Amino acid sequence: MPVMPDSWIRRMARDHGMIEPFVENQKREGVISYGLSSYGYDARVARDFKIFTDVNGAIVDPKHFTEDSFVSRETDCCVIPPNSFALAHTIEHFRIPRDILVVCLGKSTYARCGIIVNVTPLEPEWEGQVTIEISNTTPLPARIYAEEGICQFLFLQGAEPCDISYADKRGKYMGQHGVTPPRL
Repeated sequence: MPVMPDSWIRRMARDHGMIEPFVENQKREGVISYGLSSYGYDARVARDFKIFTDVNGAIVDPKHFTEDSFVSRETDCCVIPPNSFALAHTIEHFRIPRDILVVCLGKSTYARCGIIVNVTPLEPEWEGQVTIEISNTTPLPARIYAEEGICQFLFLQGAEPCDISYADKRGKYMGQHGVTPPRL
């Protein structure tokens, strides 16, 4: 299962709309980097954040999720409370080919500050903006910068296309836009 290089990512973004908007050269000056890298794509976090809080005494339950669990903010800079987390989404919209599985890793700049990014794999033929969990594992408030890099996506090509893709299953997170909370 090879990891796909920059030339393949560029061609798929340009010719097949795999990543939109697509930043062909990595942007680094004065920002947390984003754009095309050697074997991946560093995505940006949008300005929409849902910050988890216990202000309403809610319980986080994936089977009975309620919006009382978070406060919503649209901002250039999100502060995540100590030992808490926020949901956000990528600026980029992804269209995953049928023979590709995409995994996501957090940016080292954030990881070195105790900020962990979690994204489940993007399955073959999944499409949408990616909802991202950003965990602040520190005992201090943590700042996240909107419209800058948040994570890196790696594109893994299967030996052959899968029999049943995410689109074939009519997956519950297909076509998501913005921050998408848990669905059952």
